[in-house]
Amino acid sequence: MTTQILENRQEITVGLIINPVAGMGGRVGLKGSDGAATVQEARRRGAQPQASERAHIALSRLAAAMPGLRVLTAGEDMGETAARAVGFTPLVVHRPEEVDTVSADTQVSVAAMSKAGVDLILFVGGDGTARDVLASKAQHIPMLGIPAGVKMHSAVFGTSPQNAGQLAALHLARDSAAAVREAEVMDLDEDAIREDRVSARLYGYALSPYERRLSQNAKAGAGPGEEATLDAIARKVAARMRSGVLYVLGPGTTTRRVSTSLGLPSTLLGVDAVLDGRLVGRDLDEQGLLRLMADRESYLVVGVLGGQGSLFGRGNQQISAEVIRRTGRDHIIVVAALEKLISLDGEPLRVDTGDAEVDTMLTGHIRVRTGLEQDTVYRVQA
Repeated sequence: MTTQILENRQEITVGLIINPVAGMGGRVGLKGSDGAATVQEARRRGAQPQASERAHIALSRLAAAMPGLRVLTAGEDMGETAARAVGFTPLVVHRPEEVDTVSADTQVSVAAMSKAGVDLILFVGGDGTARDVLASKAQHIPMLGIPAGVKMHSAVFGTSPQNAGQLAALHLARDSAAAVREAEVMDLDEDAIREDRVSARLYGYALSPYERRLSQNAKAGAGPGEEATLDAIARKVAARMRSGVLYVLGPGTTTRRVSTSLGLPSTLLGVDAVLDGRLVGRDLDEQGLLRLMADRESYLVVGVLGGQGSLFGRGNQQISAEVIRRTGRDHIIVVAALEKLISLDGEPLRVDTGDAEVDTMLTGHIRVRTGLEQDTVYRVQA
C-alpha cells in the first residue's frame, strides 16, 4: 500500500493523527494531559475527551473542500473514526494496542505516514503531541495542528479547529494563499507548572502551512517597559473591586499583579478568586469556579497571551464557556500593555472556547485596559 502511494505522487495525501486525551486536563485544572497518571486523575475529576469533537470540526471543513482526499491515519479514536464520520475512506497505518494511547502510538503512526510520503501531517492535540510529531516525521513534510490541548505555545497550530481545517485545505490544494514557514515547536514542563514555575523549552522548528489570519504564532513574553504600566493597571483594578462581588483572576503574570496589589498569594498558571479583598479560591477548576459564582455577581479579569493574542481557550480552559456565559460579556476585564496589542500588528484577539454560541457572544470589540488612565477598544474574533 505504501508503494502504491509513492508511485502515485499526483494523488494528494494527508496523514491524520488524533491524541484522544488531548485537553482533558484543562477544565479540571491540571494544566496539561501528559502521562497516564494525569489522564487518570483528569477522569477522576470528571473530565471528558474533547479532541474528537474538535477534529470533526476541522475535518468537516477539509472534507467539504477536498472530498476525494486520500487519508492515512491510525486506528479508531486516533483518526479512523473521525475520518470516516466526515466521509473519508482512510487507510489505517497503525492500530494502538490499548484504549488509552501513548506517545509511542503517535510516533509509530507518524513514522509510517512519513515513509509513505504524505503531503501534510494534520494532528489534533497540544504541544506534547506536536513534539511527538516533530520527533517522528520526515524533515521535509509540513505539519499542522488542530488545537485541542491545554498547552499550545507552538506556532504550528491553526487559530481554531475551523481555521486549521481551512488552512489544511488551502495547503493541500496548492493554493498560493497558503505559504509554508518554519514554525517553533515549544512545550512547558507540566511538573514545573504544577509547582507554580514556568519552564519552557524550544524543541525545534518544523515546516508548517501559514496564512496570517488562520495561523497561530508562538507565545511571546512581555516586552521592555511594560512592567511599570501593568503594575499601575493592576493597582487600579484592585482599588475598584466592589464589595460582595466575586473577581476571578485568570492565569499569567499580568493578572498575578492584581493579587500582589491586594497583598494576596496567587497561582501563576492557575485561576484564583477574590471576594471582599480575600482569596476565596486558589487554583480552581471549572466546577470550583461555578460553585463560587452561584447566585453571586462575578467579574473575570484576564490578560492577553503574548504573540498569539489569545483571550480565551489557550492555557485558561478552566474559565470555560459556561463560566463566561454566566459571567456575561460586560463583566470581563481585559488587561494588556498597549505594546502587546501593537505587537499583534492588527490581528484580532482570539477566542476558542469550544462553544460556538459563546465564541459568537465574545466576537466584536472589547475594552482593554492598557494604561493607568487609558483604555483601548480592540477587535475580538473566533
